[in-house]
Amino acid sequence: MVDLSDKPTIIGEKVISRPFQSSDLPYIEEYLNDPEVIKLTGSTPDIDKEIMNQWYSTRNEQKNRLDLAIVDKHINIVVGEVVVNEYEEQHQSMNFRILIGPRGRNRGLGTEATQLFIDYVFQHTNLKQLTLSVFDFNPRAKRVYEKTGFVLESIDQNELEWEGEWIDSLNMVLKRIDWVEGQV
Repeated sequence: MVDLSDKPTIIGEKVISRPFQSSDLPYIEEYLNDPEVIKLTGSTPDIDKEIMNQWYSTRNEQKNRLDLAIVDKHINIVVGEVVVNEYEEQHQSMNFRILIGPRGRNRGLGTEATQLFIDYVFQHTNLKQLTLSVFDFNPRAKRVYEKTGFVLESIDQNELEWEGEWIDSLNMVLKRIDWVEGQV
């Protein structure tokens, strides 16, 4: 098992990833209700505000996952989140995900937050790999994942039906050994 009770603050040039604060909730609600976020994550637009508030108020207490808010240093507000969860013991692996709302798009914030977070996770755990799934109609996310070292492992065909069209889910992996080689 991986102990992720420590909730760090990770500072980059463009972003700060840090534990969630109650003052983040309006920004979280904004990006969770964004039509592009809903589409690209395969979510639904009917967010229960009370459940959302409860969920985010408990993220900093979790020991088996790490959820951090992504703050745009330029405007000093939360623009997204980055997470590792779902520990898989057999492969010493966890699932990685990132979400960037409309205020944080197309400026490299997601790429920097992803790289800093991955570096932190591999430096502070004994995980052997990180995995993720991304829908095929999300080329921006695929580029970020490839830039940060993830490679395609498999494809789940017709994983999501969106507006009458079936979308594949791409399963990607970043192995510790490949991450180490990329650090040189």
